Amino acid sequence: MRPIAELKETESWIFDLDNTLYPASTGLMAEVSSRMTMFVADLLDVEAELALVEQKRMFREHGTTLRGLMNDHAVDPTAFMAYVHAVDYDLVGKNPRLSSVLRTLPGQKIVYTNASVPHARTVLDRLGIADVFSGIFDVAAADYVPKPNPRPYDVLASRHGIDPSRAVMVEDIAHNLEPAAAMGMTTVWVRTDGPTDAYWAAPSEDDDYVHHQTDDLIEWLENVAAYDR
Repeated sequence: MRPIAELKETESWIFDLDNTLYPASTGLMAEVSSRMTMFVADLLDVEAELALVEQKRMFREHGTTLRGLMNDHAVDPTAFMAYVHAVDYDLVGKNPRLSSVLRTLPGQKIVYTNASVPHARTVLDRLGIADVFSGIFDVAAADYVPKPNPRPYDVLASRHGIDPSRAVMVEDIAHNLEPAAAMGMTTVWVRTDGPTDAYWAAPSEDDDYVHHQTDDLIEWLENVAAYDR
């Protein structure tokens, strides 16, 4: 792990949204995933169990279920997003502690998500941190090319004036940090408390693209903010 001292010069903080800025234990992403399965089941006219198998295959092979549906079935991404994000956002509540520490950190804060801007805005609003973020880079901005494909990372950096050597990226899926590390960003893996695809969620022992890791993002950010005060 790298020392926290190196983060003093950070100019850009890039945060994944779901299961990162709020915990998987809220159940919000479980609802989204369930609606993805329902979408696939209706599209393919199969039972939920078979739809879930196909959903996970598309996730593994294409990076997201949406990209798989677009590639394999010409699904309209806007319709898919509207369907899967028709969930109970009341599951996510205000987080004053997260709000406080984010406001303490210098530099711009950006959300980079494989979801949509409307979904991100709603979640950030529920958390009470929407005004902290200067930008949301969603899957549409990435031309529906999902993480961890390196191409949208370059677009993100260009669009938001990010100097990778002075940027930190925070993710619950470690594999999504690999392109960020290759660009020169400092990376933080948030170990999730929810079910994920093991290959994507956790790095192997030989991987060196995770520079920091934590199972408590807020505590980790507070330690960074408090360093050298």
